[in-house]
Amino acid sequence: MTPPNPRRSPLLLPVVLAATFMSGFDTNVVNIALPAIRGELHAGPAALELVVSGYIFAYAAGLITGGRLGDLYTYRRLFLIGMAGFTVASMLCGLAQSPVELVGARILQGLTAAAMVPQVLATIMANFDAGDRTRALAWFGVTAGASGVVGQVLGGLLISADVAGWGWRTVFFLNLPVGAVMLAVAVRVLPARTLDRRPGLDPVGLIGITAALALALAPLSFGREQGWPLWTWVCLVAAVPCLLAVLAYERRLAAAGGDPLIDLDFFRRRSTVFGILINVAFMATFTSGIFAVTLLLQEGFGLSALHAGLAFAARGALVVPAPMVGRRVIAAHGQARAIVLGCGIDIVTLIGLGVALHGFGGHIWLGWVVIGNALLGFGNMLILPAALGVTVATVEPHQAGSASGVVNTTQQFSGAVGLAVLGTLFFAVAGSGPGRGEYATAVEAVLWVHLVLIVGAAALALRLDRVRTPSVVVAQPGSAQAAQAAVDR
Repeated sequence: MTPPNPRRSPLLLPVVLAATFMSGFDTNVVNIALPAIRGELHAGPAALELVVSGYIFAYAAGLITGGRLGDLYTYRRLFLIGMAGFTVASMLCGLAQSPVELVGARILQGLTAAAMVPQVLATIMANFDAGDRTRALAWFGVTAGASGVVGQVLGGLLISADVAGWGWRTVFFLNLPVGAVMLAVAVRVLPARTLDRRPGLDPVGLIGITAALALALAPLSFGREQGWPLWTWVCLVAAVPCLLAVLAYERRLAAAGGDPLIDLDFFRRRSTVFGILINVAFMATFTSGIFAVTLLLQEGFGLSALHAGLAFAARGALVVPAPMVGRRVIAAHGQARAIVLGCGIDIVTLIGLGVALHGFGGHIWLGWVVIGNALLGFGNMLILPAALGVTVATVEPHQAGSASGVVNTTQQFSGAVGLAVLGTLFFAVAGSGPGRGEYATAVEAVLWVHLVLIVGAAALALRLDRVRTPSVVVAQPGSAQAAQAAVDR
């Protein structure tokens, strides 16, 4: 078993977290840029939808494969390939002269992000010891939360500034200098380490899992805008037997001594299962919440893209310190109680916002929405690092890439499901020709669903606390048995 790297560079964590930031930034910033893209490229609704959904679809569908390739060919190599490809794809997005070119470049962006992002958690797990991993995951939470907020704020500022006459293209060109610098540093600081045990490729599992994810993600990514035609339901139904068949194959492959793409033993630990379920609930609310609040600000309150982005600045002010607070809570009381604290803040805030929206409707004060959105961001960023820590608490080093792919895929898939289901609910409640009152009512409906999901996550965390999970993020290498005993006590 390869031990954590005692000589790692202090720049290692910032470099790998840059990949998390870049992928999250590009997921969110394009929403602010869509009106400008529509005007310049004469893109129709379907093309605009593909600009957003094509990236998410390619990204989510490729994460598990990207994780396994990292296990097989080293995290360093896949990170460098992914970062270089993402930088080139960003340039192609900025140079696009037609909707087709932009959609193609965005899909390439998603695929290259799927190569580099799983290596972030895998590198943290392989190079940081138990205590340092808590700090590293806290910074991971800061980066993940800040990337979405910065995407909203900086995107609005860049488009309004119209730097060099580039307009919306600036949000993509920004990745060029950042990617070039990160590549230059990454070549020097990423450890060229190999695992004692390298898994096989498992081409059947790779193709089967990717196909199952594609069958589920395609309708979730594109179905709502197209009115849920028949093909979306056929794909969703077909995804279930496809996934079951692949999992059965993976189980047989493991029993025969092979290396399945998904190690089903990963799901035998209660902390892992609970952590995944908490991540599912969290991401379903996180993605749909930003979507609903952005629409309320822009369409309900009539704010411009710039002012809507600036309204998220308060959220950013609380998102950044929250994981650091969570780290102290984890050190003192454990991961489960950090999740409970974050859920508690979210529950109180959701109830307060729901009552305010119900009572004031179209006359609600904008400040309530801004403050509530900020408090939800604070609670969310207490939950995220602790939920990640619980999920990967006893992962062996040789499973790091695959486990990272599974966790990231779970988050992206849950976000897609939450956005599809709650987005449909939002527009159904808002109806046609909505004003501020209708949007407020639609957001209220979404928030009550969020409340149910967060209460469920809190209940799981309380259950997790009773089985006494370790307060550290990952077991010390070489002591997997001791860590498992601590989880099962």
